[in-house]
Amino acid sequence: MLSISEKAKLFPYSPIRKLAPIAEAAKKRGIKVYHLNIGQPDIPAPQVAVDAVVNNISTSLAYTFSEGTSSYTDVLVKYYNSVNIPLDKSNIIVTTGGSEAIVFAMNAIFNSGDEILVPEPFYANYTAFAMQSDTVVVPITASIENDFALPSIESFEDKITDKTKAILICNPSNPTGYLYSKEELLKLRDLAIKRNLFIISDEVYRDFCYDGAIHTSIMEIEGLDQHAIMIDSVSKKFSMCGIRIGAIVSRNKEIMDVAMRLAQARLSPPLFGQIASEAAFSVSKEYFNDVNSEYKRRRNFLVEELNKIPNVVCPMPKGAFYVMVKLPVDSVDVFAKWLLESFSYEGATVMLAPASGFYATPGLGQQEARLAYVLNTDDLAKSVKIIEKAIEAYNNK
Repeated sequence: MLSISEKAKLFPYSPIRKLAPIAEAAKKRGIKVYHLNIGQPDIPAPQVAVDAVVNNISTSLAYTFSEGTSSYTDVLVKYYNSVNIPLDKSNIIVTTGGSEAIVFAMNAIFNSGDEILVPEPFYANYTAFAMQSDTVVVPITASIENDFALPSIESFEDKITDKTKAILICNPSNPTGYLYSKEELLKLRDLAIKRNLFIISDEVYRDFCYDGAIHTSIMEIEGLDQHAIMIDSVSKKFSMCGIRIGAIVSRNKEIMDVAMRLAQARLSPPLFGQIASEAAFSVSKEYFNDVNSEYKRRRNFLVEELNKIPNVVCPMPKGAFYVMVKLPVDSVDVFAKWLLESFSYEGATVMLAPASGFYATPGLGQQEARLAYVLNTDDLAKSVKIIEKAIEAYNNK
């Protein structure tokens, strides 16, 4: 009898995408769906990146180097050095999105059954990435009551076993928008050195920090040259999610040697993605200033309006473009599905990402949802009104 692997059966559906078929069915019924569930920015990619691809179309669509084109890695070195992260080309391997970079890092570090500590809620695909390397995710729970700040170091210490090999953080965080301070990173550094752990830092939202907050990279923290692995990507930075270009960055030569072997096994990262990414890095600082100003405006509007709804709790995030919101419903999983199947207001509804999928601890996040403020404020205003009306209708049905 033919059968798939037991491991394959355990792979989770994405909480961000699992409701997509129901949303499509709603659209076919004539319902407009506002997508707050996915971090797909509506801000255009830099025109210079689009032009670079158009101007480099040829009949020779060859492999690039496994580590990325020489010209693009030169650009990355220059960029990182400009943001106080001194590196050379040996510290960088270009990947097919940030996702592949995380998979490379995990396969380089872990033996089967090893453990990784991850503050929860966390980006749901970390679980799937860990499963690919037979790694056990051990959650350290953060709380909406203190804006999802880094849990106490004692709570990390309590979960460390002889199988623990690494800590994984996302800074700024997807899904919470929390920005870890330098002081918090120093605490993690001390723990990593004390307990001989790696730190994988997913920094794909590094360019989106608000209210004067400054992003500190794990690569800036002294004493972590052998411990730190940074994950980066152009997907959010330049609104180029479909380009699929990321990078794994580390000064640990053994990590990068394994990453190179993995990179060679998958041959090369996308050619046109690298062409577009290289061009995108030529944009001026005004590009990021304008984008940040727009996201800050959306963030302020969304958080303020959500908190006007009775019994809704929404912290003010310092980075990325997500909010984690607590809703006065019994189950956001049920509520989110009901929104798409059974509710509309003025011909429209919203698609949320239920937060339960961002927690590894069973039962947590049942009243929470992640919302992405990647829509303009007019659409956000309509979305909040729909949520308000839907909560009232759902609780009275």
